[in-house]
Amino acid sequence: MPSIEDELFPSTPGKFKIDRSNRQLHRCFASTSTMFLWALFLIALTASYLSFQSFVDSGSRYLTASWGGIQWEKQVRTSAQIHRSGGISVLVTGATGFVGSHVSLALRKRGDGVVGLDNFNNYYDPSLKRARRSLLSSRGIFVVEGDLNDGKLLSKLFDVVAFTHVMHLAAQAGVRYALENPQSYVHSNIAGLVNLLEICKSANPQPAIVWASSSSVYGLNEKVPFSESDRTDQPASLYAATKKAGEEITHTYNHIYGLSITGLRFFTVYGPWGRPDMAYFSFTRNILQGKPITIYRGKNRVDLARDFTYIDDIVKGCLGSLDSSGKSTGSGGKKRGSAPYRIFNLGNTSPVTVPILVDILEKHLKVKAKRNFVEMPGNGDVPFTHANISFARNEFGYKPTTDLETGLKKFVRWYLSYYGYNTKAKLNVH
Repeated sequence: MPSIEDELFPSTPGKFKIDRSNRQLHRCFASTSTMFLWALFLIALTASYLSFQSFVDSGSRYLTASWGGIQWEKQVRTSAQIHRSGGISVLVTGATGFVGSHVSLALRKRGDGVVGLDNFNNYYDPSLKRARRSLLSSRGIFVVEGDLNDGKLLSKLFDVVAFTHVMHLAAQAGVRYALENPQSYVHSNIAGLVNLLEICKSANPQPAIVWASSSSVYGLNEKVPFSESDRTDQPASLYAATKKAGEEITHTYNHIYGLSITGLRFFTVYGPWGRPDMAYFSFTRNILQGKPITIYRGKNRVDLARDFTYIDDIVKGCLGSLDSSGKSTGSGGKKRGSAPYRIFNLGNTSPVTVPILVDILEKHLKVKAKRNFVEMPGNGDVPFTHANISFARNEFGYKPTTDLETGLKKFVRWYLSYYGYNTKAKLNVH
């Protein structure tokens, strides 16, 4: 490869002789100087253009940003206003998700201030999340579109509102999806959680935090029913591992910074406005479309069983956890004293096998399912779940009241209405 000197000075013999032609040497240097000046000019011109383009792009991003500005701040403050004596002001992350939307509506209904945050990712059809957002908006709840990992956005929200509580429900859900996109679990369930905790620890006053862990943390545990004191060091999926990591991370922030932390281990939540990736939801869709459904079985053809928990019971547990959370004790990132750290199971305490769930769906849909039984693959699923809820019952009176038959009837009614199978029905939460 030619050197810079080779580029500046011709190398063809006889065309250029330094020792015999000073005039030609002078011309060459003059020509080179001119080229050098032109090069400097072009570089300066390019730099100026790039700087201007950067300015334009920055301005464009500012003008088209989904958050910020006087009107945006007004919407946030209005949504966060408390309308009852002794009420709380809550930032709900994952507000347009299944559990998040229901919790937000329940908080608003009793007069609490609620501001939502959601990134509307496409793990499942975002149009369902947009529909939930419209429902929240109709109740006066403002949902900010943004990501947990956007520290500037979170800081701005806490600058605008002194939230008393955070209900952290945003997460990358699903056990099997981790086989396709493991990075999304680290991004949301670990990095996003840490970013939120960093903002909360520095807030003044610090909010109390209630967040969604998962019954999946029990992993390969075979002792039933699952109790909060049982071992959780054998996760069966990456999703479970990130939730377990979240429990350890939140404990650290409680210990060092005095944040009040409550983790909730949800057990197979179902109901209206649910997640399309859940079995009961996809079963309903396929049964109505005449498609076969896949039912997994464990070893020796044992039916899988789940502690199906209706959404209204989960909401009661979330609100009870918020109301009994106690206060964070830190200020400006410094701990002033010990703060509560709690973990609760929120389940129904009555496991039901998957084939029985299908029986109930058939009854309410009035359509027979085409069942295809398959041995459970090694994709992170566990054969059964069963919650011991005595701790939550003793701490804040948690008591589930909806059995699977009743809950699925409500879900089917919603599903038929939402997807147009019954056009006369109105669109409601229940």
